[in-house]
Amino acid sequence: MDIDMQTHSGHGEVDDDGKEKRTGTVWTAAAHIITAVIGSGVLSLAWAMAQLGWVAGPVILLLFAAITYYTCCLLSDCYRVGDPATGKRNYTYTEAVESYLGGGYVFFCGVCQYANMFGTGIGYTITASASAASILKSNCFHWHGHEADCTQNTSAYIVAFGVVQVIFSQLPNFHELWWLSVIAAVMSFSYATIAVGLALGQTISGPTGKTTLYGTQVGVDVADATQKTWLTFQALGNIAFAYSYTIILIEIQDTLRSPPAENKTMRQASILGVATTTAFYLMCGCLGYSAFGNGAPGNILAGFYEPYWLVDFANVCIVLHLVGGFQVFLQPLFAVVEAGVADRWPGSKQEHGSVNVFRLVWRTLFVALITLGAVLLPFFNSILGILGSIAFWPLTVFFPVEMYIRQREIPRFSGTWLALQTLSFFCFIITVAAGAASVQGVRDSLKTYVPFQTRS
Repeated sequence: MDIDMQTHSGHGEVDDDGKEKRTGTVWTAAAHIITAVIGSGVLSLAWAMAQLGWVAGPVILLLFAAITYYTCCLLSDCYRVGDPATGKRNYTYTEAVESYLGGGYVFFCGVCQYANMFGTGIGYTITASASAASILKSNCFHWHGHEADCTQNTSAYIVAFGVVQVIFSQLPNFHELWWLSVIAAVMSFSYATIAVGLALGQTISGPTGKTTLYGTQVGVDVADATQKTWLTFQALGNIAFAYSYTIILIEIQDTLRSPPAENKTMRQASILGVATTTAFYLMCGCLGYSAFGNGAPGNILAGFYEPYWLVDFANVCIVLHLVGGFQVFLQPLFAVVEAGVADRWPGSKQEHGSVNVFRLVWRTLFVALITLGAVLLPFFNSILGILGSIAFWPLTVFFPVEMYIRQREIPRFSGTWLALQTLSFFCFIITVAAGAASVQGVRDSLKTYVPFQTRS
């Protein structure tokens, strides 16, 4: 998820539930999906394609797109409890889980969501810091030549990003500023489009790297078959991360006018959104792979240094996008924790000279913890792989499947039930493999990494 949802619009009119009149259409919903999906995950697709090759790479990308579209359709039927056209609305993903499943499922959903939020905070910090370092690196290469030592220490940039986020995290309702969503959408489209354009340019004019049908080659690009296997599964996690948007699908659906029934409109919006995103991802992954070959960098923009001003602009777009995106993602978590604490200890809401001491201390410590995590583990593809694993099976597949079974009252061990559970189990295996491979990637990287000393 890369943007905030500004959910309701209208002119004083209200819907049947007392909320402002919903005016969303299939086009606005598709636009929300596209801008929510296309984000920092797109940067890793060339690397993922290099691990998988020309045969498996595009097929797996299309497979993830198909699974995401299918489970989004299941989830869209769960927006209302009971009748999909007239039943009681659910306003958030968690509310839908509570309505249909309840109990321990809600707790598990909360754990997955908050782990994903915390991990995404680390992922955003790493990506933004690497992009800030890349600006200085490309300028250095431009002015001093490609033989110069232009390596950067990203730890300092991570700390600087953390300081900025500590300040922004104290601003009340910062994540609700409407222009933040607009900036996030414009920035993410800008850097993703520049990445595609640069890859296309290099593919046409050269030099290009060596590509193969099956990706990186044992003994040439990777040391042995074990490393090849780990990297292949890590690539699956990176692709899964690029498609993780189901968590905001209910909020998008809650913007739609009816009739027609919201679930029907949402199905149309999902096919438009996922098809557009997948076409873009295929361009980025395939052109990036054709440009760099099996040696594709983990972040596609890290492989380009000229024209330096365009590369700089793309990296500035990433930094601006993620500065706002960090708050969009974490402010809801702040709100939940502070509401829970206020219920238990009403005194925590007191302000001293317009400063809420609890909020100041807790938010600062939380951002500091994320910053520390990023300093200790600044490994772009491994962290993206872990995030993709956390979000993919539980949030994209498991809960939508279980809610749909409960909503449609599908009998256990019937053909439909078995098909849905088989899909869920298949995706669970992918999640476990991608998660394990990404953790292994972190372990390998830690063997040669020293915080504040290692330069890249």
